[in-house]
Amino acid sequence: MHRREWLAMRHLIIGAGPAAQAAVETIRALDGDAPIDLVCDEPAYARMALPYYIGGTIQEEALMTADAAWFDSLGVTTHFGKRAARLARDHDRVILDDGGQLDFDRLLVATGSRPYVPKIPGADGPGAIPMWTLADARAFLAAEHREVVVVGAGFIAFTILDGVAERAETVSFVEVESQILPRMLDARAAARFAGFLAEGGIASHTGTGVEAIEPEGTRRRVVLSDGRSLACDLVVLATGARPNVEFLSGSGVDVETGIVVDARMATSRANVFAAGDVAAGPDLLGGPNRVQAIQPTATDHGRIAGANMVGPAGGLDVEYAGSLTMNILSARGIEAASFGFWEREDDVIRVESVGSVYRKYVFDGDRLVGGILVGPTGVVSGVNDVGMLKGLIQTGVSIGPWRSYLEQNPLDLRRAFMASGAAQQLLRSNLFAGRASSGGGYREAGLPPRRPRSKHHETLVQGL
Repeated sequence: MHRREWLAMRHLIIGAGPAAQAAVETIRALDGDAPIDLVCDEPAYARMALPYYIGGTIQEEALMTADAAWFDSLGVTTHFGKRAARLARDHDRVILDDGGQLDFDRLLVATGSRPYVPKIPGADGPGAIPMWTLADARAFLAAEHREVVVVGAGFIAFTILDGVAERAETVSFVEVESQILPRMLDARAAARFAGFLAEGGIASHTGTGVEAIEPEGTRRRVVLSDGRSLACDLVVLATGARPNVEFLSGSGVDVETGIVVDARMATSRANVFAAGDVAAGPDLLGGPNRVQAIQPTATDHGRIAGANMVGPAGGLDVEYAGSLTMNILSARGIEAASFGFWEREDDVIRVESVGSVYRKYVFDGDRLVGGILVGPTGVVSGVNDVGMLKGLIQTGVSIGPWRSYLEQNPLDLRRAFMASGAAQQLLRSNLFAGRASSGGGYREAGLPPRRPRSKHHETLVQGL
């Protein structure tokens, strides 16, 4: 037997976000000895918590999700402050930006995404910043931000709204499409949301682009394509994101909207896996593979990839059923959620005249396959309607006669949810069939990591 086969599998992970951390925990739970190297140019922190940091709810240290000591406790060799520059095509090797090299038997690409900065004059100058990284958040706090214009009114823009609005006196949105949240809500739901915002003094300028961001003394002027302009202290760019895949050029890894992966999170290149915001993974409802840039999907991806990186030695060969397209946000006391095929219009139940609530249920026969909820936070989530709608769509259960009941009582999801058996299906569901779910990993449980000796270790010791 070749000596390489006697040694533990060498794992290399690029990234340190939720997908990477989930993969580390899964690999270590299945193999106590395999060497794991992790490379990331940033510390491990919760990007989705940045709005709470800029809004003053939490301090910077509360953003951190894992430090070098935690990784060390799991036997991970960390390379923080370094970046993957290239994946060699003919060798299982990653070249780092400092010239260093790391060889691997299994590679996980969990490099996440970066903000897209449009080619607008002044967008890359002073007084205009994205809001994506910890460095961006620090720059926002250091800048004058009494009046803020946010360019872009999609999901990213609204995840940061509460934090920005806590600091700024006025906030305005500019969106080139005809409505806010165009990838999350239909036109009616978006109009309802924009109406709530307007009542709170937040203007939404839709259907117009930005021609330039010009200096005006110490302030900025945002010149719109419809001829108007908006004066402000600071411009926040929330114009989308792009996956971090440049280092894969020429490597043999297929990239479309993201890295193309199969149900095992494997890429087109042998021994290379991808997870999280960078991966275009399977869709739960049978749609095309897509990048689903949300933390629950990243965590699922990481666990699936980690199990398959260990492979048969860990006793698992896992396929991912797919992620449910979903977006949930809460901003300025308004909650919005959409799931599945929310954009369809051919078979729907819609409610938009009951108080301040907007609801849309999308059906395929007697199965819910999509939905939208919009309304004041207490009204929408007070009885867990968001979770029940998600559960009905995620499980794909038939609700039979309860469809007719919903047509007559569209605000009462609870009865349909309980009668359908969706709750029982959700309780039985598990990414790793046949194994009990863990309690959130070592990090959340505060337990020392388990480091059982693996078959690789025992084989090596016996052979020496």
